[in-house]
Amino acid sequence: MTEGVAAGTAAAPGPSATVVVDGRTVELADLPDLVELDTPRDGIPSVVDTAPALRRCAAALAAGTGPAAVDTERASGFRYGQRAMLVQIRREGAGTWLIDPEAFPNLDIINDALRGVEWILHAASQDLPCLAGVGMWPDRLFDTELAARLAGLPRVGLGAVVESLLGFHLAKEHSAADWSTRPLPEPWLRYAALDVEVLVDLQEELVALLERDGKLDYAAQEFQHLLDTGVPAPRQDPWRRTSGSHTIRSRTQMAAVRELWETRERLAQSRDIAPGRLIPDSAIIAAAKGMPTTVPALLALAGFHGRAAKRDAPRWLHALRSAKDSTELPPLQVAGNAPPPPRTWSERDPQAAARLAAARAGLGQLSEELAIPAENLLTPDFLRRISWRPPEEITRGSVGALLAELGARPWQIELTGTLLAQALAHPEAFKPAIEAAG
Repeated sequence: MTEGVAAGTAAAPGPSATVVVDGRTVELADLPDLVELDTPRDGIPSVVDTAPALRRCAAALAAGTGPAAVDTERASGFRYGQRAMLVQIRREGAGTWLIDPEAFPNLDIINDALRGVEWILHAASQDLPCLAGVGMWPDRLFDTELAARLAGLPRVGLGAVVESLLGFHLAKEHSAADWSTRPLPEPWLRYAALDVEVLVDLQEELVALLERDGKLDYAAQEFQHLLDTGVPAPRQDPWRRTSGSHTIRSRTQMAAVRELWETRERLAQSRDIAPGRLIPDSAIIAAAKGMPTTVPALLALAGFHGRAAKRDAPRWLHALRSAKDSTELPPLQVAGNAPPPPRTWSERDPQAAARLAAARAGLGQLSEELAIPAENLLTPDFLRRISWRPPEEITRGSVGALLAELGARPWQIELTGTLLAQALAHPEAFKPAIEAAG
């Protein structure tokens, strides 16, 4: 299934690396050397950054056959937001295309060319939002990362899955590069083209594994769920996710976190720079706790170092003054229907803590039996919610209904419904499983 994939030098894996061969985990040292993928089979494509080239790309993709392998590159940690800086697409009969989305208002023409075509992505939840941002959204989806999880592979990064199933080493040294760089260096373009070159072969291998274990329908439901869910809505009060905000002890300090975060966000957006490159979250927390009133006092705090922090010091001080003067102080915690942190359950509701421990232990055993990660068997948030507030009458039917209401897929309910009903109703019966889990 990998015939025609370009090959180069042999890779030298570390002594502890492992791969899955015919369902068995074996040491790479016991296998022949992996073959390094270093050259796209059709050469390195030119970047599409003009309207005529984009039209040629759309026509070629529309005339191609089979699924389309799709990937994106972002400039996380360098630019503001998570927008796509490069879109890679490969389809049989069309070849590989590298598109610069920054050069166009949108990529609607590419989306139209791929109507009805199955898209293959790796870790689609990361790429779908930025694809939507340029006007692209699949009608059908296959996620090789999610498929690898359901198939029980021990490592699910693209490079690891390619090694495990295709026997090739795929270099990933440019994954964290600043993809807003123009022009993009040739080694980066080679890397980007190879990422989509392996996806069709990878899909074939994963489909075979899932079919063998009776899991292909599970995967299909998960892929459809990703499409149906769409792009997540913006978070309410996103500033509350500032790392370290749980250590804030007064509402005025919390207002300072809010003002500093929102000031940083506006400034980062206007400069098209990652917010953390202005000041890190740790600086926001330190300033909120110290509430300095002068530039020297501010710059003495951890995180306020470098030219950018000094240049923008008046902005941060203004944000702190606004927090002090605010008449709308935010609460330390926002009331909602989400359960409290599980670490507090043993004191707040020992019975709920016992239910959660039993359910976790039971799911852990089921996870091992099915070779499916527990977090894929059931979303951890769903598990916490149903353990904190189970149905008034705990039965297989009532548990399944609540899981469906929360958003669990039919295959998840089928596999976990009975177990969860037993754990919620009789947590004491799971004591051996809890002790075995440690």
